[in-house]
Amino acid sequence: MWVIRIHFTADDFARVRFAPRPSPVPELHAALMMLAAPHEEPLFGRWRNRLLRSLPRAVEPLAGLVPDGQAPAFLDVLGDTLDEGVALIRDARPEFVRTGIEQVYAGRPAPPWIRALHGGTADAWRTLDRALRAAHETVLAPVWPSVQDLHRTEFTRHALAVAEHGLGATLTHLAPGSHLRDGVWEWPTPRAEGVREIHLGGRGLILRPTFHWRRGPLIQHRAECPTALAYPAGRGLPLVPEEGSQAEEPLAGVLGRTRLALLRSLDEARTTTGLARRIGVSNATASAHASALRAAGLLTTTRTGRSVRHARTPLAELLLTGGTADG
Repeated sequence: MWVIRIHFTADDFARVRFAPRPSPVPELHAALMMLAAPHEEPLFGRWRNRLLRSLPRAVEPLAGLVPDGQAPAFLDVLGDTLDEGVALIRDARPEFVRTGIEQVYAGRPAPPWIRALHGGTADAWRTLDRALRAAHETVLAPVWPSVQDLHRTEFTRHALAVAEHGLGATLTHLAPGSHLRDGVWEWPTPRAEGVREIHLGGRGLILRPTFHWRRGPLIQHRAECPTALAYPAGRGLPLVPEEGSQAEEPLAGVLGRTRLALLRSLDEARTTTGLARRIGVSNATASAHASALRAAGLLTTTRTGRSVRHARTPLAELLLTGGTADG
C-alpha cells in the first residue's frame, strides 16, 4: 500500500486553511484523470463515454502531456478562475517546464508538439492553451455551478468540524484510515507499495475538496509556496449538468458552454464579479461574454454607481426552458 506522510511544524498547524472557493484548473485535471481511469467503470462508465464522445479535437494534445496519467508538475496550479490558472501555467519557469516533461517521458520519444513545448515555442503554448480551454468548456463548464455549491457545503462542514472537534480530528476525518501522531499525518492510499514523505516546512497547507477524483489525495508540493492537498469529497458520483441541460445542448452549440453557463447562473441578478466567480472565469472574460449576450438580447445590464448588475431577458428565459414559458 502507498502511504503519504505529511510532516507539520507548529507554524504549519497555524497555517492550515481551507480554500474559500474551487479552482477550475486542478478540478479540470481531476476530471480528466477520471476520464482516463477505467477503474470506476460501474459508477463512471456512462459519464466517461458521454464526455469522450463530446470532446473536441482541440483537447487531444493533453493526452500526450500525461501519457501515463501522471501530469508534469508545472500543471499543478491553483487560481480562482480558468484565466488565472492558465496564466500561472504559462508563467512557469522554462527549466521547470523542461524538467516536468523530461520526468514524464523519462527518455521515451515524445510527440512533436511536446518537444516544441519543451523548447518553449509560442505555437506549443498556444496548443496547450486551446486544449485546456476546450476541455474546460466541454467537461467542467456545464457542471461548474454544482462544483461551487458542493464546495460551499464542504467549506461549511469543515468550519463546523474544526469548531466542534478541533483541527486534528477534522484532518483525520477527511481520510478514513488516516491518523495524526507527533505532527505527522499519515494517509494510506490504494496504490502500489511505497512511502511519500512531505515536509511542509512552515509554509502551511491548503485543503481543497475535489468532486471528480475518487482515489487518494492529489498533492501540489512546491518549495516556494504552501502545499495544496485536494481530497475526494461530495457524493462520490459523476457530476452531471443540472436538470434541463439536455434540452440546452443545441443552445450550447450556438452560444458556447461558457456563455450558456453564464446565462444559467443568472437565476438572480448578479454583478460582473459575481458572474465571474460563479462560472470560474476572470472579470474581463465574464464582462466580454455578458456584452455578447446583451447584444443578442439575452441579458440586460443595469448600472448603479460604479457597479453593474446583469439579468436574463424574457427571451433568455424562453430559451432556457425549451420554449415552455407560461402564456
